[in-house]
Amino acid sequence: MPSCDHCGSHVSERFARVFADETGQVFACPNCSANAGIAEVARQRARA
Repeated sequence: MPSCDHCGSHVSERFARVFADETGQVFACPNCSANAGIAEVARQRARA
């Protein structure tokens, strides 16, 4: 089951397909970031 690597919350398989990086890590989810900025927050956290 996929989960957010930042906060540990469960995310759906569909969410992970869209927002995970090429290794399958999900760096942001609706529980720990604003819905409108998930992709940007994920990019920022992946760089860190």
